[in-house]
Amino acid sequence: MKLIGTSEYKEISLEETLRLLETSTEGLTEFEAKNRIARLGENKITEEKRNPLIEFFSRYWGPMPWLLELAMALSFILGHYLEVIIIFVLLTINVTIGFLHARSSQKALEFLKKRLAIKAKVLRDEKWVIKDAAKIVPGDVFVAGLGDVVPADAKIVSGELSVDQSSLTGESLPVNVRQSDIIFSSSTVIRGEAKCVTVNTGATTYFGKTAELVKIAKPKSHQEEIMIAITKYMMYFGIAATALVSVYAVLTNIDILSILTFAAIFLIGAVPVALPAVLTIVQAVGAMELAKKKALVTRLDSIEDAASMDILCLDKTGTITQNKLSIVDIIPFFGYKKDDVAIIAGLASKEESKDLIDLTVIEYAKALGADFNLYKQVSFTPFNPSIKRSEAIVENERERFKAVKGSPQIVISICKGMDEESRDGVNKVVEELSEKGYRMLAVARSEGDDLDTFQFVGLLSLADPIRLDSKSMVEEAKELGLKVMMLTGDNINIAKEIARQASIGDKVIRMIDLKDLSEAEQTRAIEECDGFA
Repeated sequence: MKLIGTSEYKEISLEETLRLLETSTEGLTEFEAKNRIARLGENKITEEKRNPLIEFFSRYWGPMPWLLELAMALSFILGHYLEVIIIFVLLTINVTIGFLHARSSQKALEFLKKRLAIKAKVLRDEKWVIKDAAKIVPGDVFVAGLGDVVPADAKIVSGELSVDQSSLTGESLPVNVRQSDIIFSSSTVIRGEAKCVTVNTGATTYFGKTAELVKIAKPKSHQEEIMIAITKYMMYFGIAATALVSVYAVLTNIDILSILTFAAIFLIGAVPVALPAVLTIVQAVGAMELAKKKALVTRLDSIEDAASMDILCLDKTGTITQNKLSIVDIIPFFGYKKDDVAIIAGLASKEESKDLIDLTVIEYAKALGADFNLYKQVSFTPFNPSIKRSEAIVENERERFKAVKGSPQIVISICKGMDEESRDGVNKVVEELSEKGYRMLAVARSEGDDLDTFQFVGLLSLADPIRLDSKSMVEEAKELGLKVMMLTGDNINIAKEIARQASIGDKVIRMIDLKDLSEAEQTRAIEECDGFA
């Protein structure tokens, strides 16, 4: 069996994928799956488990503990045993608080992981069984359906899906995938059902590679840097004072032992013995306060890291925005009203389909006061990527008609009665709103007895709106002296519009725009911009 990167599977056929994975559309046997787990490992991100004793005593090693241990050694040499005990107690308090907080945070995380454990319907020995996601291996065939979290990187064997990949790519709108397309681990299925073959698991998935980058990141502690800087300057002062005392002692014939005692006092005084313990206690209290606000602090250092930052980078989707598709505006045409557009769009939708756009349209129409009980949906054709529209035959007491919603270009093309000027007017509005990053839906309905003669009704603009508190939060951060920047994998036009709405600014650039610049130009562009798309 030959494993390659997930992106490479995009370029090869389904048949070639099955051949490389030494599997078939009938999946693996239980025996072969166990062999692959033994050889490749389980489908999870492995975490380094440390012995609690080793973890506890390792906290006595590092720049800050060394300073306190130096002070203990000097005190011991001079016979100041009480000071040795006091410094040791302070150091141990520091170590114990940090250790206990890290352990309790780790237990909370483990509990959350167990609660969020993913299961999947997998084809083993030609039978469908429910397995923990951790037991899935490359070559396994599984089914992904509405509401499922995709357990591993996979290639679709049959079926169609609409998946939310916002947690991975920052793309707020769902992505439609079909046979031979790739779906990524940890993305969520919001429509459809598909049979998939696993291509990568654990650390080799798209999500796993991101998690590995987080694991190898070793941030410096600002607290340690500041403490060492304080100690360094205190040492300079201590050495200067020792030199002056030594000169005075030589001139006045004071014995050498007294000089050494003074030198030791100055050097011990240069080490802020109680400060690390005090700072750790303050951070622990801060962590407890944050826990009350449902924020879990896994490293005490992260509190002082946050307190000392000057640039705050925010993800767009789900942080600045609601990660929820919403209708932001309705543009009616040819004498129709906004309510008419909303109702007809709602009639061309079906709640039972669980389609994200259908649910958004129906919810919006109901909020405007639409009463769908006055209509009967005789038939419904759900959205199909091949025809790029959904439609329904609807009737009420007065009439029977067909309601259509879908891609503006498709809907405009079926409205045969529109003249060239009308088409240009609609296309101009679509183009203007698309440039701002909105996703457009067009709505039409049949006129008279002919269900295939359509009248254009209007446009719906959809977007992932900003959270209600985003603008005030960004403005408050700016008042505190922070420069706020937005990061997103979304389209640059969407990014600029959201950044403007959130008061971040509209100087958003693409990473590719920095490629051909010199290092100095790149630095200047990054310092001047408000975000990246």
